[in-house]
Amino acid sequence: MADSRAASRYVKSLLGLAIEKNVLDQVHSDMLLFSKVVDENRSLGLMLRNPVIKHDKKRDILEALFKGKVNALTMAFLDIITRKNREPLLPAITREFHNTYNTYKGIGKATITTAFPLDNELRSAFGAMVKKLSDTKQIEMDEKIDRDMIGGFVLQVGDRQIDASIKSKLNTLKVNFSKNPYIKEF
Repeated sequence: MADSRAASRYVKSLLGLAIEKNVLDQVHSDMLLFSKVVDENRSLGLMLRNPVIKHDKKRDILEALFKGKVNALTMAFLDIITRKNREPLLPAITREFHNTYNTYKGIGKATITTAFPLDNELRSAFGAMVKKLSDTKQIEMDEKIDRDMIGGFVLQVGDRQIDASIKSKLNTLKVNFSKNPYIKEF
């Protein structure tokens, strides 16, 4: 809880500065890059959280990885975070920055869960459905595959959920069949 609160404070500062310097989209892509690199390299994430490794060594590693590949503002931000000994917060900061960026730009988030991968036609159909359900102009669709679903889909847009999965319908039938109207319940 305290980590997410601290991360959101850093995100607000970085977002404000990026807007002021007119490099918001570049910083956002840098945060996505950082998040991707940490997700793909478990050892980097462990290194960031390791209290035994000195902070200046962590700063050197981050500089070697990202210098010249990210915006100068992003590099300065990483430098400040490591000087303040807050590098374990960096993965949380990148996630929070993405969410705050989407809120700032008015980009909605939707999650579609199906039993099979979506093709372009279905993807565009779900995109149209999501735009009808939400008030946002742009949508970021997160696609998940759940083989236990058998068929159908589950669509989440904000706090709304449409469950049209076969699995859900079978569970509903199971509950309905477990109730026998001819046997009196006590």
